[in-house]
Amino acid sequence: MPVRANGRPLKVGVFLPVDRPWAQFREMAEAVEGLGFDSIWLQDHLIMRRARGTEGCYECWTLLSALASITRHVELGTLVVCSPFRNPALLAKMADTLHEVSGGRLVLGLGAGWHEPEFTAFGYPFDHRFSRFEEAFAILTTLLRDRKIDFDGTYYQARDCELVPKPEVAKPPQILVGTSGERMLRLVAEKADLWNGVWLGSPSDVPPRREKVDAACREVGRDPATLGRTAGLHVNLPGSERKSGASVAGPAQLADLLAGFAAEGLQQVMLWPDPWDLESIEALAPALKQMGRA
Repeated sequence: MPVRANGRPLKVGVFLPVDRPWAQFREMAEAVEGLGFDSIWLQDHLIMRRARGTEGCYECWTLLSALASITRHVELGTLVVCSPFRNPALLAKMADTLHEVSGGRLVLGLGAGWHEPEFTAFGYPFDHRFSRFEEAFAILTTLLRDRKIDFDGTYYQARDCELVPKPEVAKPPQILVGTSGERMLRLVAEKADLWNGVWLGSPSDVPPRREKVDAACREVGRDPATLGRTAGLHVNLPGSERKSGASVAGPAQLADLLAGFAAEGLQQVMLWPDPWDLESIEALAPALKQMGRA
């Protein structure tokens, strides 16, 4: 198991809620960086409609841009950007710009979306989601890596398109896709830098999903070891009423859980605490030191 310079065997990130007032959101973001976490992650939704009513969300990319200006060290990731919400060539331009502004800290997580009510409410098509994503993914990855493309697809066009000027940041943002579906796994194996196993409950959940992504890599002639492995984890702290995820009583238990994920080959775990507030972020932080001493 590789050990990083800070003594921890894997990176640990934290999801932040995209429905909070800016002052509260900023306080939580500054705490994540100040407490030594490795990354901040945002979801990309417009609204959420549930049985209990409509829930609001602030726009992901605007928040991400603001984070780039108030943080200095943490990676900034999306898990995941809903590709149909933005033209893929424009999204490549946005990612290229934010990566430069942040000093190379963007991790671009991409997905096809799943919550149909927000597509309907904001006027986006919900049909042929994989086919649309496949074209968008081709445009995004090519532009960010090769900086030019001439693409004429069924759903998207990018004719004689270039990304200029070239940023001072040497490497493009890493591209992450979270999935366990066969068709999406093929795209991951072909072009992604990082795979996300989506929501896991324990280290024992990793092997069957890892075997599927390894098989997809071998099918396209890629060494599975060249694909980074990550996952999201719902962490339920005392007082939580959430039924999914892992219930954690204290930092030592969380440190052991994260070490178990590292032993299964994950390079990063993104934590979604419940309750979802500043106090929970502060309660998670001692586990980082526990891991460093392991």
